[in-house]
Amino acid sequence: MSTAVVFDYGFGNVRSMVRALANLGVDTTLTSDYRQALEADGLVVPGVGAFAACMDGLKRVGGDRVITDRIRAGRPTLGVCVGEQIMFEQGLEHGVRTDGIGLIGGTVELLDADVVPHMGWDTVEAAEGSQLLRGVEQERFYFVHSYAATAVSQADTSRYDIDFGEAPARVTWCEYGRSRFVAAYERGALSVTQFHPEKSGDAGAQLLKNWIETF
Repeated sequence: MSTAVVFDYGFGNVRSMVRALANLGVDTTLTSDYRQALEADGLVVPGVGAFAACMDGLKRVGGDRVITDRIRAGRPTLGVCVGEQIMFEQGLEHGVRTDGIGLIGGTVELLDADVVPHMGWDTVEAAEGSQLLRGVEQERFYFVHSYAATAVSQADTSRYDIDFGEAPARVTWCEYGRSRFVAAYERGALSVTQFHPEKSGDAGAQLLKNWIETF
């Protein structure tokens, strides 16, 4: 049986993700233990709230090291919502810049829209060749967020001794208000979604199943 850890660092709707993975037959543990998180077949990094607070919470329990160690070892890791955002180089909230982990190039900023947060079901523009979105490219997913990355590039990950090599970066987009933002990103062992697959019904379950197949 495949194993997964939902990383518990105080920020995230963790119970729903644990249930979603368990329902797909994955032996799922909620923990912040470094060794368990490193050795599991899959790691989910959830996140809700502010970028800076999530980064602080993650660092307090060594979550940033768990993530980079897993990616270096080629172990599948999935960031969700703010768990996606902190994989970028920076977050900008209320005029304050906070460094993220920096596995994806770009800055997370406030959406340019008349109403925020962006809350509810929305379609996405799936990346060509996406593993995550295979079979659900035309489906709708559930979003709850006010911030997102509207541009993306390949980050310099050499300080972590991480080399993605020839692995392509696959970017899935979504539009809200006047913003076109990153809805999902896949490169090597790293996968992230701005939306909540665990709250996205059958489409979200299929996406998680697709991710589990990478174990």
